[in-house]
Amino acid sequence: MARGLWIGNLPPMNIRPTELPGVVVVEPQVYHDSRGHFFEVWHQERFREAGLPATFIQDNQSHSAGRVLRGLHLQHPAAQAKLVRVVAGAIWDVAVDVRHGSPTFGRWVGVTLSDENRLQMFIPAGFAHGFVVTGDFATVSYKCDGPYSPGNELTVLWDDPDLGIAWPVADPILSQKDRAGRRLRDIPADRLPPYTE
Repeated sequence: MARGLWIGNLPPMNIRPTELPGVVVVEPQVYHDSRGHFFEVWHQERFREAGLPATFIQDNQSHSAGRVLRGLHLQHPAAQAKLVRVVAGAIWDVAVDVRHGSPTFGRWVGVTLSDENRLQMFIPAGFAHGFVVTGDFATVSYKCDGPYSPGNELTVLWDDPDLGIAWPVADPILSQKDRAGRRLRDIPADRLPPYTE
């Protein structure tokens, strides 16, 4: 992925690859002065030039108390790519490759997103997503390139021992749905998104 990508006369944004192909961290250019700061959250042409999907159709926002863990969620079919950021507070954001046949199947990456570092994580379709609030609260905003489809939703168990995700919060607060998630090995292959090069 590109770093310091210039679009016309627009200043650069940094695109940081992670260990999982397609999952990237976006660092916006932030402008500070005596009044405060300004930065672009999303720019369609920048994302397109960086090789990232640039068509989002839905914005979601959640507010969670400290220690709340949401995930691990995905949809298949009717998959969604997501661009996740924190408006207030801090989270540890996680993506897991659940594409059947992928060379990185079952691997995960975690990144701290906060209102202070202003980082965003792009999570492609085919990856499960979850986060845990690491402070007193967090307001999370994320863009999706497809609509919510409850009939196609899958929940992978947040503490699946085969994944071994090193969540930084002990004894998280979970919804009943997330407590009832399934181990990745117990989800039939035809229910998982396929890996395509």
